[in-house]
Amino acid sequence: MDNNSGSSSSSNSNKSVRRQLTPPVAEVPKAPGTVPPGTFYASASKSSAGLTPPPLPLRPKSSVGSAHTKVNIEPPPTYDTVFREPQLVSEDTIGTDQVPALIPADDHHSWPNVEHRWPEDDWGRTDTWNDPMPWDSSWAGGTSQKVIDLDARDQEEETNWWDAELRATRNRPGPGVLPPFVAELLHNPEHSLFSVSVTAPDIKPTGDVPPFIPPSHDEILRAVPHAHTYYCKRHHGWVFLQWKSSTIVPPFAKSFDPKQYPPLPDQDRRKRTNSCADNTFDKSKKTHHFHLYPKAVDSGQLNPAFHRAPWEVAAQRKQRRRKITSVNLDDYAFKEPDVKMNEDLPEGHVEGELLDLYVCCQCSIYCIVSEAMPGVIALKYVEDFTKYRLEHPPIGRQPEESVVSGWETLITIVENKLWKGKTGQLPIAGKTFQNKIGWSSTTNYIFKQLGFELVPHTEAPGTPEERTSDFLTPPNTEPNSPEGQEARMKLLRFWVETNAYLLEYQRRFASALKHYTPHPSYVKIDNAREMYQQAIGAHPDQIPRSSLSYPAGSLAESIPLLETWKTLGVTPTTCSPDILIFAYVAQCRCDPANTILYFTHFYAIVAAIQSLGGVPSQELQTLVFEERSRGRFTEEDLQNAAAVLGFGKDGALRLELEDDIEDDFLAEAWRTAIKNAWRDAKDCAQLQRDANEAFRIIAQSRGSKKLMKLFSESSKNQMDPSRAYSVLEISADVDDELVLTVFMLRVEEQPHQSDKWREALRTIAEVRDSSRLRHFLEEGKDPGDTVTSTRADLPRGLNQLGNTCYLNSLLQYFYTIKELREAVASMANIDVKALEDEKYSEDDLKRHRVGGRLITRREILRSKKFVSQLADLFWQLQFCENQAVTPTIDLAKLALVTSRDEEEEEADRGGTDSSNDTDATLVEDGPVRSPDSNGTVLGKRPRDEQRMDMVVDTPTSPITEEKNGYVMISQPSPSRGSKSPRLHGESSSSTMPLPSSLPDVEMVNHEISQAEEQKKAPPLPTRKPTQSDSVMMFGKQHDVSECMDNCMFQIEIALLKFDGLGDLDNQNSVVKRLFYGKLRQRLTQVPAQRRPKTSTHEKEDLFSHLPVNVADNGFDIYDGLSGYFDDVVDYEGEKARMEVTLVDLPPLLQIQLQRVQFNRETLQPYKSQAYVKFGETIYMDRFLDTADPVKRARSKEVQAELNTRRERLRLLTQDKHAPFPASLKNTLDFLSKQETLILPDVDEELVANISSEQDMIEAEIVELKGEISKLKDDLENIWKEDTSVAYELTSVFIHRGSSPSFGHYFFYSRHLPEQPNNWFKYNDHQVTEVSKTEVLADTTGSTANPYLLVFAKKDRDIVRTVNRFDPMTLENIDT
Repeated sequence: MDNNSGSSSSSNSNKSVRRQLTPPVAEVPKAPGTVPPGTFYASASKSSAGLTPPPLPLRPKSSVGSAHTKVNIEPPPTYDTVFREPQLVSEDTIGTDQVPALIPADDHHSWPNVEHRWPEDDWGRTDTWNDPMPWDSSWAGGTSQKVIDLDARDQEEETNWWDAELRATRNRPGPGVLPPFVAELLHNPEHSLFSVSVTAPDIKPTGDVPPFIPPSHDEILRAVPHAHTYYCKRHHGWVFLQWKSSTIVPPFAKSFDPKQYPPLPDQDRRKRTNSCADNTFDKSKKTHHFHLYPKAVDSGQLNPAFHRAPWEVAAQRKQRRRKITSVNLDDYAFKEPDVKMNEDLPEGHVEGELLDLYVCCQCSIYCIVSEAMPGVIALKYVEDFTKYRLEHPPIGRQPEESVVSGWETLITIVENKLWKGKTGQLPIAGKTFQNKIGWSSTTNYIFKQLGFELVPHTEAPGTPEERTSDFLTPPNTEPNSPEGQEARMKLLRFWVETNAYLLEYQRRFASALKHYTPHPSYVKIDNAREMYQQAIGAHPDQIPRSSLSYPAGSLAESIPLLETWKTLGVTPTTCSPDILIFAYVAQCRCDPANTILYFTHFYAIVAAIQSLGGVPSQELQTLVFEERSRGRFTEEDLQNAAAVLGFGKDGALRLELEDDIEDDFLAEAWRTAIKNAWRDAKDCAQLQRDANEAFRIIAQSRGSKKLMKLFSESSKNQMDPSRAYSVLEISADVDDELVLTVFMLRVEEQPHQSDKWREALRTIAEVRDSSRLRHFLEEGKDPGDTVTSTRADLPRGLNQLGNTCYLNSLLQYFYTIKELREAVASMANIDVKALEDEKYSEDDLKRHRVGGRLITRREILRSKKFVSQLADLFWQLQFCENQAVTPTIDLAKLALVTSRDEEEEEADRGGTDSSNDTDATLVEDGPVRSPDSNGTVLGKRPRDEQRMDMVVDTPTSPITEEKNGYVMISQPSPSRGSKSPRLHGESSSSTMPLPSSLPDVEMVNHEISQAEEQKKAPPLPTRKPTQSDSVMMFGKQHDVSECMDNCMFQIEIALLKFDGLGDLDNQNSVVKRLFYGKLRQRLTQVPAQRRPKTSTHEKEDLFSHLPVNVADNGFDIYDGLSGYFDDVVDYEGEKARMEVTLVDLPPLLQIQLQRVQFNRETLQPYKSQAYVKFGETIYMDRFLDTADPVKRARSKEVQAELNTRRERLRLLTQDKHAPFPASLKNTLDFLSKQETLILPDVDEELVANISSEQDMIEAEIVELKGEISKLKDDLENIWKEDTSVAYELTSVFIHRGSSPSFGHYFFYSRHLPEQPNNWFKYNDHQVTEVSKTEVLADTTGSTANPYLLVFAKKDRDIVRTVNRFDPMTLENIDT
């Protein structure tokens, strides 16, 4: 079937023509020797006469329909044939074994029992969408009930279209299409289908010929493939097309899987109407509404059956093996075919042609159609022969006459063979042959297809006049052998097809052929377009092709509407207002799940009419208003609704609305939007309505019964704060106690309005966030001022200040660390004034370094302020009785904004007060600070290669590398230059260099040559830093790791002692003790021409984080760390091996999963959602500097093999063009099912090679997976005994969202030490208990992924998660 779209014929006539599906056969006069269509397959009967298809509307009536072939025999000969006489099908001729698989054996229709009378009530909803319409609505006073009163509508289902459970009880047939669109799907409207009539040739043998049997009536009959096949000149082939009015659909093919498609329309309902167009009294059926079931019908099970001829089947099988080219597989990314091949069918069963089935859901009409089936001669060679004759006309002939003469000569050759019995050879070098046909590769192919054999013939052998000529020997066409029968039928089919092609050619070039006398033709063709258009209701007389109410031509040319026409199942040239309305409502009726999709496209057409200068009809505008009043919304409305609730990049939630967002989270976002609306005194009512409407839209789009129930309950009594206070007749400034007093008085005075009083009190409780009022509403008692519903032993949450969810996670994390919490507690309640007056000498400042550099008085002051605020927050988390604590704005600013950011901001404003600083304090002997690096809140990616920095204190900008279309970005968070000392691109605004305890480690150069020992190792190159434009409410916003660095930097400064007695304590601060370890870097350069000796450079450094690059799936935490500890990098323009080992490990091991990637093709960063497997325990023995060197060497070998195989597997299954086996299979399957393309230059050897390549790749993938699993086991077995350095998982930081630039953050903390198998989930103000299963779950397919893992040394009392005040301790003291 050709699915190319195009414009069908147009007509301005509005005349209504009923389809005449049952013309009386007896009234049609018969020509002598003619087999009329009514008896083409059997004698006409009363039962079958009523099923004859309609006549052509613009020609004299005749008994023709979808069976439309005439054969004139004079007189009709008798014959004996095994070919069964075909006959028209009546409903009672189909046995029970032919009932489609979708229909249960004990039922008479394919749908389960449903209500037979579907109500068609009006809808009474009045909640309207308040967006302005794109036109003036002042006129809209009519109703569209007359144009939307469709049969089988269900008010409950249409109102609750979003309810999947309700939809499942209705068994709707899914999306449909209208007749004009079906007509385009049946066959390309730019192509013409012709019904073919064949008359027995009046050809007699001449002269003495051997006895032969001319073609019989049956053979001439079968020259046309089937009574329901039509010739297509553009394909030079045939299309099977049949339409019928029957309540029983044709039998389904064995390969058709009904589970992949919606159910059939209700057969009981279809029985009630013979044809939608015939029922002039039922206005609810304006036209047909067809539903497509592709490749559903087996033509071999029809009555009469349709099978390809034996020679066609053989060619088809050969074609399937040969239809593959050496084209790029990227061009053929086909989906898995829906239809199984015959190889998948039960043994012994061979299907016929697979036909598409179109069933009208409103009446008994259905039609079946095939794809274009090629003729005997492929289209390519037909066109080549025609072109050759056009370009090489004989002398005295016009080019068009040359074409006709050439084809007529081929027809004459066939007629001479079949009807004159000529068996002589054809000399291809003869003058007549060369003049009328000519010899070429095309001609050779044509005769070869017809069974002619090219044989050489030698004249006067052995003499000087010896000459060899080629002759064509005709095939054996005697019917007494299978080969003869097949050759006979092929010549007859060629004869019919060539005559049909020639007749159509002569019509197109009639003017050029007016002086040419054509060869007698015994084949006639008639255009069948109008016939099948009228049969399916698509004729211009049935559905006009134009409308004066809007610029239809402009709509048809509108590119944005191309998908709209397909979605609604209409064509732009037939899209009158009533047809458009019918199409929209019918789609919503039959496919309610996609109601919003259909309304979106319907609204797009109406809006396009106005944008193109037209005026939408009153019916269209009225329907838009009615649909809006029923709660319909567009996809754009859905996006706006998400923004209203705070979703989106610029929304308050900084989170995209995705499918994995929990309903509870959505409900909370809605409540927050309502509360925010209440706080806007000016637009409170409108903002509240917008929030409610947005919540309804999102709830319906997600199909959530839970959210819709919540919305329904809340919408029963809408209340805003001003109305709530007005209802209770109190002012907004009264306290909770007086509110409760007034409430109880109102209830006592008017108990019948208690619901209204309670709703007002509930609103006030929400807007005040009053636990007291909420408790009263729940328990009915006033608890006083100290009510809390939060467990005393549960950790407290942190309220979000605005885009600070990741700061909340970080502060909660700090609070779980026992030693850090205790150290910070000493800074509580510091006198800020005293801090500002405190003086520090230059000697004090020079004596203390943090991060390898000097600090300033300004940094000391802000750090102590920060830690003091942090101590106060920790105190509240310990003693507060409320569910959550709100951090101060100052605390958030000090944590998120670095001191250097403040200085730059003040400098931009015209200077800063630096009276407390001196030149000495501002001189840094540590790293030169670079501006902020471009990054994301997820942290930056390490480089895969060039990522070592020997001079750790000198931050450099990232170096990029291209790999498989992506750029590996080296932008780790660098603050405390030791965090990731081997990485380039370490720039941070935290201004925190290495801790003051960083030892001066000498560079050791292990040279084989003594002369080289005197040389120093060259420094690694630096690059220019990059600038960030990221800002937020607190100033410049840094990523999570930079925020953590800034906080630890200030904690370390604030805890410094300047009395001269605490120098040792300062060098061993709590920050260094908890978070910092030491590693050793070894850079080994391989020998080169200019440097023949191997050199190794070493350096020891501190670290606080270990980065793991997250790019691909299939890796665990050990794999990620291995890539960090052993890699190949670029050094001085050459490859060098970078090895990192751990010298000392910190008590808290922080592993950063760097998920930010950069797409080289789109030039956009993206977040990797790859799953990285990790467990409750990690063993770091293998990464220690003291690890067994033998094991380490063996481990490197296995890891290298493992990496090689993983990379190969990735290329085959996950790369840009992967997966390759599926691509090969889909390409082969697709090309094997289409019949129009022939590739004679491709031999079977190539096809076999392609097939074997697919098998080889599949086998290789299986082998790779096995090897990877084995190598991974081997790698783990090497270190299975090394478990002395064990770390336990304590915290997991999560980022939820698909964007690397924004999203939602929360974190899990293990309940240590009391309940190590339980975890707490800190989600801003909510803290809940969860199981470890949730924490360790596979996140494949989810946008909520870990980005930071924290492990603590086993058997060390480092983390004490719950630190709450227990009043029982006071009681114990008293006793």
